[in-house]
Amino acid sequence: MHRGAVVEINLDNLSYNLDLIKGRIIDRPIFPVVKADAYGHGAVEVSRRLIHCGIGTLAVAYISEAIELRKSGINNPVIVLFDPEISEDILKYGLIPVINSMRSAKVLSALAIKQGREIGVHVNVDSGMGRLGLNSEDIKCELTGIAALKGIRITGLMSHFSDADLADRTLAAGQIKRFSEIRAYLQEKGIKPVCHIANSAAIMTLPESYLDAVRPGLLLYGCNPYSSVKVKPLMSIKTQLLAVRKVKKGMSVSYGRTFITMRDSLVGVLPIGYADGFIRAASNNAEVIVRGKRVPVIGRVCMDLTMVDLTDVEDIKESDEVVIVGSQGEEFISVEELASNAGTIAYEVFTSIGLRNRRVYIGNN
Repeated sequence: MHRGAVVEINLDNLSYNLDLIKGRIIDRPIFPVVKADAYGHGAVEVSRRLIHCGIGTLAVAYISEAIELRKSGINNPVIVLFDPEISEDILKYGLIPVINSMRSAKVLSALAIKQGREIGVHVNVDSGMGRLGLNSEDIKCELTGIAALKGIRITGLMSHFSDADLADRTLAAGQIKRFSEIRAYLQEKGIKPVCHIANSAAIMTLPESYLDAVRPGLLLYGCNPYSSVKVKPLMSIKTQLLAVRKVKKGMSVSYGRTFITMRDSLVGVLPIGYADGFIRAASNNAEVIVRGKRVPVIGRVCMDLTMVDLTDVEDIKESDEVVIVGSQGEEFISVEELASNAGTIAYEVFTSIGLRNRRVYIGNN
């Protein structure tokens, strides 16, 4: 038996979600974020589908992720959001680096001059996230300095929201204002970069943030905690029963005696644990679907195994399908539900389980 889960990725649902975004932003470029292996969905396959649907530019976190796309035959423009390394790979693979500091801008300028090339860059300004980007008291002066460096050309300007998903959008509005002021300053200097700040939350809640392009992530993958607009989930997570065991009333299940049977019980053992990305905090807190019925996770999630209570399920047998996220019969468990039960967010479920288990693709023609 294959350990862990089988992660099914529905690429047709990706196309649907992309079309939904296109319908909201009207004729603006979309820079899909496919970092962290497309949030655990598979960066190569996801990128190929996005390109098939008309996407031009992609965004990743690090140079190594961009190289993976290049080696898979993807030649579209790729923005590298976070990587501090300024290497010849930027030129070799034709990447678009994001400048987060004057220091990195100078190093990149020197590399470009050495190679006799010009590199188009996007500059990140910290408008309120407090993470990366130009954040001095005189950002405009820094931008002027970067624009004057030889070998590099500012083709994009970006920032990132810290809380566009909150009902109180005071900080988000302030970020848009600061970012727009910097955009206007560059335009006065004759520099007209593509400006992008809108993430998934902003696409759904802040039309004024769309500017020249948008940068969706979670929304593409079928999660929309920001509004009532329905998107379609890409990821389903399934496994099989490894064993079915009869356990007497009063017996403990798994480590630490955190679950004691209140009746003679039927316990199912799943071949997935926290080593496979099934978060340990789901212990005694989550449900799965077996034979069309929800059943609880019982006891602590182990490194390789997880136990569930099958007592109320009829005609159960080893190797029966178990749905962790997705549909079976009339029941459905969303990734948001699993994340909430485990005290985390959908991003962590996607990347924890999606990256560590066998993926299969639906609609991949």
